[in-house]
Amino acid sequence: MELNILYEDKDILVCEKLPGVPVQSDKTLALDLVNQLKNYLFEKGETTPYIGLVHRLDRPVGGIMVFGKTKQATRDLSQQVQQRQMEKTYLCIVTKELPELLEADKMLLTDFLKKDGRTNTSKIVSATDKTGKKAQLYYKVIKVADGCSLVEVELLTGRHHQIRVQMAAHVAGILGDTKYNVQTEKNGRGKGIALYSNSLTIMHPKTGKRLTFSNKPQGEYWEKYV
Repeated sequence: MELNILYEDKDILVCEKLPGVPVQSDKTLALDLVNQLKNYLFEKGETTPYIGLVHRLDRPVGGIMVFGKTKQATRDLSQQVQQRQMEKTYLCIVTKELPELLEADKMLLTDFLKKDGRTNTSKIVSATDKTGKKAQLYYKVIKVADGCSLVEVELLTGRHHQIRVQMAAHVAGILGDTKYNVQTEKNGRGKGIALYSNSLTIMHPKTGKRLTFSNKPQGEYWEKYV
């Protein structure tokens, strides 16, 4: 599988994760992105390639990811995640037309999410539920067409299935989402999920320079929207 490398230097590597590709190895034994990148570095002549995992994307979700090529860079990038200095935006298509929100400013959603490891799902719980974790994002509707809306999401926290849960609860379910969107049976089951991490901003761990990377999603879902 050909890799789409967006940026690389001695400290970091930025690439696109394709939908359906796991970030790390899992029980399916499918070739994961971390090992693909290690193979890529080995073929370039690095005898002991190192790829440090900094953040994750759900397997069905595509988009931009950054990895550390040294342990120090990985620690620095991970700290940026913990301190909410890493900026991430997503595009998603929800199965509802929302023309009344086209001119609106971005809106904040705040919930508390609880993960169920048995079913690999998350749900919104009360703020008083000690098992819930605070989840926040901004969203803005940027296009409406054919019964759906294109939404830009600025993720402030990185909870399990956060965008999928909050969109379904407050806006509309995401196209192709088999876990949280009841419309999926008639709107694209089996074609993947219309959720994509399209922009990522970091501070370079060595130089301190602010870097922003962006990429457009490809495929049938996105043709009318991006």
